[in-house]
Amino acid sequence: MPTSQKPSTAELRPVVHPEGVKDRRSGEHWAGRLYMREISLRCDPYLVNTRVTPNQLTHLMVVAGVLAGAALLLPGLLGAVLGAVLIQIYLLLDCVDGEVARWRGQTSITGVYLDRVGHYLSEAALLVGFGIRAADVFGAEGDTNWLWAFLGTLAALGAILIKAETDLVDVARARSGLPAVKEEAATPRSSGLALARKAAAALKFHRLVGGVEASLFILLLAVGDLIRGDLLLTRIGVVVLAAVAVLQTLLHLVSILASSRLK
Repeated sequence: MPTSQKPSTAELRPVVHPEGVKDRRSGEHWAGRLYMREISLRCDPYLVNTRVTPNQLTHLMVVAGVLAGAALLLPGLLGAVLGAVLIQIYLLLDCVDGEVARWRGQTSITGVYLDRVGHYLSEAALLVGFGIRAADVFGAEGDTNWLWAFLGTLAALGAILIKAETDLVDVARARSGLPAVKEEAATPRSSGLALARKAAAALKFHRLVGGVEASLFILLLAVGDLIRGDLLLTRIGVVVLAAVAVLQTLLHLVSILASSRLK
């Protein structure tokens, strides 16, 4: 509902944050619920009546996410800090684009598609950048070890496959003439798998390969490396993220096959 005047946050909130938006178990990031949705709500008044389109904001989101991965190529703490800041900007734009679309009534399939592609590209770029960072490509001694870059790329591939496994559920259902999956269908039919799923959800180890969590993890490791004076912690971190990505790819696939999402 666009107006000629800058709307207040009170006017915006019921439109851009409709009931259930913050409560979506699989569609809302914890950082969005915790703080970013409130920050984006305060940015919306300056955007909703401009010529900037929701899809343009999504394009900017992708740029910020990909640049976060590139920033990690900068050695030392600077690259890690810049990467974490860019991921926060990425998350902000990920909130703002949909909110502007809701206010203007410009939600579209194209916007949803661009948003998903943006998540794929951005999170993969961050993990590939992390692997290259660990390989020390621009190290003064020139002793680059591409094994670390490979492991970072493996983590990125796992992160993409995890998202693809989720998205392909709706693709398979649509091609079979079925409606989109409901969240309650995600519960595994097997009690053992349901228990394992609850344990994984409680530990939340799988979130380490997500953009926000990975950027903070990388920043923490960079601080440790600065204290140590080497890249040992970063390299351990690459191994951890690659292992988590591979394990979660397999577990997530099993979880989908064992649930009623494909029924």
